Amino acid sequence: RMCVDCRAINNITIRYRHPIPRLDDMLDELSGAIVFSKVDLRSGYHQIRMKLGDEWKTAFKTKFGLYEWLVMPFGLTNAPSTFMRLMNEVLRAFIGKFVVVYFDDILIYSKSMGEHLDHLRAVFNALRDARLFGNLEKCTFCTDRVSFLGYVGTPQRIEVDQAKVEGIQGWPVPQTITQVRTFLGVAGFYRRFVKDFSTIAAPLHELTKKGAPFSWGLKQENALILLKDKLTHAPLLQLPDFNKTFELECDASGIG
Repeated sequence: RMCVDCRAINNITIRYRHPIPRLDDMLDELSGAIVFSKVDLRSGYHQIRMKLGDEWKTAFKTKFGLYEWLVMPFGLTNAPSTFMRLMNEVLRAFIGKFVVVYFDDILIYSKSMGEHLDHLRAVFNALRDARLFGNLEKCTFCTDRVSFLGYVGTPQRIEVDQAKVEGIQGWPVPQTITQVRTFLGVAGFYRRFVKDFSTIAAPLHELTKKGAPFSWGLKQENALILLKDKLTHAPLLQLPDFNKTFELECDASGIG
């Protein structure tokens, strides 16, 4: 996908922020579903037309001449919020009922196949009315196991996407603070699968504190090894049953 340097226009753009859904909340909504379909939009940002008369603001120069975007390009500071707002408006009637949407990824979930076909028809009609087009090669229909945003959803449970965590096992020992932060970012994405994640990762977080010297020792080595092992052998997580009573237990720790 083509991307241009939009820093000049971004520096003078009034920021617009639209709420981005929490991944944990979206996964919990799958509780009770037994059949799933995933729709991926084709070049999502490029399906939004630039406001007429504003095309010149996106101008960029090449050796072949000056060009302007007719559709919303990657790199504009307000592009993610604009796209997320559009998806929420188009699918508002279905979100929280049988649809979760994260930018150009749409997941439809249902409790029966007959119900699912009705849900698919409703989503397709909404996308057609908004003139939004999917990428058939990246879509998945009517399955009981679906990969979505780094997770795998199945009836009543979720698990890590093994294709995403394969690289964690061979992760090299960090040599800089930046590399430590990178590993913690990757590992933290799946923290809900690792009991006491914060406590285990505490020695690594110590290295990222402001002014802390980079000193890789035995504590950090053990933490790295343990996290890699737990992430590559992560358990399956049961989805919540919202028909039952929940008990909330609070805890505090001086470590993590």
